[in-house]
Amino acid sequence: MSSVRVSRHARIRMMAAVATVCALSAAPLAPQAVAADTPPYTESYRPQFHFTPEKNWMNDPNGLVHYKGEYHLFYQYNPNGNSWGDMSWGHAVSKDLVHWEELPLALSHDDEEMVFSGSAVVDWNNTTGFGTKKNPPMVAIYTSAYKDGGKQAQSLAYSTDRGRTWTKYQGNPVIDIGSKDFRDPKVQWHAPTKSWLMTVSLSAEHKVQFYSSKNLKDWELLSEFGPAGATGGVWECPDLFPLAVDGDKDNIKWVLVVNINPGGIAGGSAAQYFIGDFDGKKFTADDKGTYTPPTGTVVQDFEGTGFGEWTTTGTAFGQGPAAGAVDWQGAVTGFDGKGLANSFHGGDGATGILTSPSFTVDSPYLNFKIGGGRHPHEAGTVLDGTPPEGTVLADFEDGTYGDWTATGDAFGAAPATGALPGQQQVSGYLGSGLVNTFLNGDSTTGTLTSPEFTIDKKHINFLIGGGNHPAGSANPTAIELLVDGQVVRSATGKDAEALNWASWDVGDLAGKKARIRIVDDNTGGWGHINVDHIVLSDTTAPRVSTETSVNLIVDGEVVRSATGTDSETLDWASFDLRPYAGKKARIQVVDMNTGGWGHVLADRFTAADKPARSVVQRADWADYGKDYYAAVSWENAPGGKRYMIGWMNNWDYGLSVPTSPWRGAQSVPREMALRTVNGRIRLTSKPVGSLESLRQNRPATASGVTVKSTSKPLIGPAAKGRALDIEATFSLKDAERFGLKVRTGAGGEETVIGYDTTTQELYVDRTRSGAVDFNSTFPGVQTAPLKARNGKVKLRILVDWSSVEVFGGNGEAVITDQIFPDPSSTGVEVFAEGGTATLDRMQAWQLSSIWK
Repeated sequence: MSSVRVSRHARIRMMAAVATVCALSAAPLAPQAVAADTPPYTESYRPQFHFTPEKNWMNDPNGLVHYKGEYHLFYQYNPNGNSWGDMSWGHAVSKDLVHWEELPLALSHDDEEMVFSGSAVVDWNNTTGFGTKKNPPMVAIYTSAYKDGGKQAQSLAYSTDRGRTWTKYQGNPVIDIGSKDFRDPKVQWHAPTKSWLMTVSLSAEHKVQFYSSKNLKDWELLSEFGPAGATGGVWECPDLFPLAVDGDKDNIKWVLVVNINPGGIAGGSAAQYFIGDFDGKKFTADDKGTYTPPTGTVVQDFEGTGFGEWTTTGTAFGQGPAAGAVDWQGAVTGFDGKGLANSFHGGDGATGILTSPSFTVDSPYLNFKIGGGRHPHEAGTVLDGTPPEGTVLADFEDGTYGDWTATGDAFGAAPATGALPGQQQVSGYLGSGLVNTFLNGDSTTGTLTSPEFTIDKKHINFLIGGGNHPAGSANPTAIELLVDGQVVRSATGKDAEALNWASWDVGDLAGKKARIRIVDDNTGGWGHINVDHIVLSDTTAPRVSTETSVNLIVDGEVVRSATGTDSETLDWASFDLRPYAGKKARIQVVDMNTGGWGHVLADRFTAADKPARSVVQRADWADYGKDYYAAVSWENAPGGKRYMIGWMNNWDYGLSVPTSPWRGAQSVPREMALRTVNGRIRLTSKPVGSLESLRQNRPATASGVTVKSTSKPLIGPAAKGRALDIEATFSLKDAERFGLKVRTGAGGEETVIGYDTTTQELYVDRTRSGAVDFNSTFPGVQTAPLKARNGKVKLRILVDWSSVEVFGGNGEAVITDQIFPDPSSTGVEVFAEGGTATLDRMQAWQLSSIWK
């Protein structure tokens, strides 16, 4: 658990922030509206067989231990609200890892510290002296996140009543290295050395440290591991455990799990792992060899003095290729030869576009190297940010609020001229002034209200940024349109300091008298709002691009796009060109971002027959979906089993998912194993066996269903549902893609779970899965490598009210994704594209709720 990734001024939030806003109508999609009389655990997006707290915010699983017949699940929890803050340890217990009982708060934040992530052990021999040998204490080892100065250190708490009540150790902290990025201790008993072993993260350095202790109080540093593998974000929540390879107890390997955010395989948060050996002091990862990218025809390598036939706009790319870093830039690495395209000329404030000449697509793939900022291309955005013509209601340019009326203390005496003290860089506003309620930090509140005006045009456009707290929520940060004293339109930010256009359609309000009110009623994280240039217009202001990306343009549209990872090190990326064979195309290197990491690096564009693979793609992942993070495992599980669970969310949008009164869910617990897959040892997972106890009656079945370039509903009520457990086996024919669609229904909603025979990948497409517009990084397609076996593909699919978990093959390819479909979308369909596939056999069980 990290303050770095979620605190108001965290650089990780700055890195991950995408300049997105959500223009909301009077009935916003997010957060989910919950009727006052809705019984708990029946809300429309409430998971029915995944653990969620009854209310409030939850993230990382903590303190996973089995004791006296109970599996303990502690978790990062805000006892005071539905967003991140006041981090403490919530607590639940289960006898079967399926049915959970939520218990009272275990470890609470206080005036000095928040209680960040960690682990728990049973001190059987009472090495701590906190209990007795007859009544051994349960000991929690957690990260103290000190509120004064932000230091992180490792501390203890103990319980002698099966985890029901806790006492913090008076000698805390037990390890303090003076760091602000030292967290998430995983502790276990290491029998060969008869000592306690701690695995803990130096998150910003991409390192894991190992410590040893005889009593959990006095610790000795043993060794370090890292940097290695994917390092695009901070390393957090490590775990270390042994497993037998292919069930052979004479062949034991160790697995080191390192969760990373951002920079995961699907973007944002993810669980990376390494396989190797641990000798009691040092972890050594298995050598995976060096990587050689595919050969091909170099299209542009930027080795000349100029850009050749490539053309530029703006000033960001300079007069020609850079020879590495330019003025005021950190060291640039990973490019080939002497030159590269580098848009840091003039710093992050400069913008520009570098465009290739038109070419005919005649190769399967375009490989290239990319670095710089993590600001993806967003569909529907424009490169020209010219404000719409119309009547400017306020531009906040004259040094005062004029005849607008302020209350409270958030708005100060006059408009801001950019970022305020302690705030990240603010960008995207026009001129020199804007409304910015970060005055004295997020702790201030207030309102700013316009004089009355007449609505005489079709649209009201405005620039907005800041916190994502919609009107109608408990503590909004929003801009509102009031008619007859009632809020008829509203919009909020997207947890980003970059402002962008939003619009209200007010054609139905023509001739009405109205006021605009800007509200900051929030004192938590991102508890502020940025607003500028409010204009009545007959046109809608399109959102302006804030991307730092490489794009492929076909027929004037961006059909492929890649972005950096907030790193000055370039890495390989690849575009699949096969769908565009024979078409005319262009390559654009785009820098439209003036905020942090607002630049892009590119080099060595190569036409090739095979795709190049990035460091992230070559790393090993416990899950390839967007929503599996902070994954850690239980200690002391019966029968030597190794069960793992992860937070089913992503820091890219975790604060914005449209749920209430809770926010955050845990994955289904999974049994982990090491298997040899295609000649290589892989970490595999399958749902815990006791989940099958939720299966209702007889399953819906299908067999021998052949489909050709179409979708076919699976008939019968038993094959439909919001909570399903599906086992399916397909035979490959000549289809390019095939699989199942779940949660199909209202307005064309569908979540597509398929297999691509050409790329040999399992995929989940949630672009049409329901509510997807609360964050630009949410919709998309996640993929995982999966080879067919004997011409067949085997899937296990868990569908819940707001998620899918897909296990491919023997669990070597797993994709976990949240979805937010309409409750009426309950259909299941089988499909094939580009040919024929056969569903050999399918069984679909409806699952009972664990809350009833």
